[in-house]
Amino acid sequence: MDNTETTPSKKTLEVAIGKEIRSLRRKLDLTLSELANIAKLSPGMLSKIENGATSPSLSTLQALSKALNIPVTSFFKKYEENYEAKHVKKGTAVVVERRGTGSGHQYRSLGHKTGKFASVEAYLITLDDASEVYPLFQHDGIEFLYVLEGEIQYDHSNNNYDLKAGDSLLFDANAYHGPKKLTKLPIRFLSIIVSRSNAE
Repeated sequence: MDNTETTPSKKTLEVAIGKEIRSLRRKLDLTLSELANIAKLSPGMLSKIENGATSPSLSTLQALSKALNIPVTSFFKKYEENYEAKHVKKGTAVVVERRGTGSGHQYRSLGHKTGKFASVEAYLITLDDASEVYPLFQHDGIEFLYVLEGEIQYDHSNNNYDLKAGDSLLFDANAYHGPKKLTKLPIRFLSIIVSRSNAE
């Protein structure tokens, strides 16, 4: 069987960029030679880029973006779209530093995805004997909490909610919020934050 390096089924960055450049060129009804001329590239080099046979330099991408009158980031759209799922196996979630970490709150990232309109962050938060209450979180978006273990009194906008395993809380994260009382340790809960994306 043919083991061509740049078959469309292989979702490499080079192939994705090349396909996007070819698609944009055709939308503008430009021949390969015409685009190469505008971008000051050789037709042979442009052909290799479009076929995913070479990795274009940043300066080459900038030249092509000017020639096609689009932002450089447009070339990466298809590549990013190939990574819509984030699979985190048990025990492999990465511990991350976030506000509150210094107060004994352990954050494990379960995934982060930024789309065209929204950004989603998912965390597994653990509080134990070394943890302190930390009621001064405030950030953009909507937050959803789901308690897996323990009991906690959670403050949101000066309202207190007693949460036990199986309880959840959905709220506007622009208001001050955070643990008010660590009622029964250890405490583990999921935190999912959805906010407006800055992506254009």
